[in-house]
Amino acid sequence: MLQFAGFWMALATFLGIWWGHVGVRWLEAHSRNIWPAIVVLAVAGVGLNIAALLMPSIMPNVSADVLLTLSGVASIIGITLMWDALEMYRQQNRIKKGHAPANPANPRHAAYLAAGMGTTEDLLDREPQGYPINAPIPHHPAPHPTLTERQSVVAQREYAEVESA
Repeated sequence: MLQFAGFWMALATFLGIWWGHVGVRWLEAHSRNIWPAIVVLAVAGVGLNIAALLMPSIMPNVSADVLLTLSGVASIIGITLMWDALEMYRQQNRIKKGHAPANPANPRHAAYLAAGMGTTEDLLDREPQGYPINAPIPHHPAPHPTLTERQSVVAQREYAEVESA
């Protein structure tokens, strides 16, 4: 008989992390007040974990394998939702510091931007500059080290030896 508990728990973990990354950013960017969303996420997370603990009582006529799977999935999603509640608050702080882009259409974010906090630029959506984003822009970037002709020949020989082995 095949055991699918691991598959369903892995899928719950993957989807929970995905939603946590995308959903929290979206919710924070579009919510005028983040506290209702934080409360809903926290209460749903606690509720799912309580349901996971009480699963044998809730569903007494279900097999142990199915109970384990349902309990595991409920607990994984529950813990993820509780973490997402914390991340909503942390995302707001990232917006204020300019580490994440602000949504100027959101009145809360517009107030941050008016106070000189935050930025609308997504710092992750850019080409690499060759220096840290928060470092001063260098006037003369250091030249990349190039291989001398001798080093190049040695590297070619080593590569050929690895390929022939």
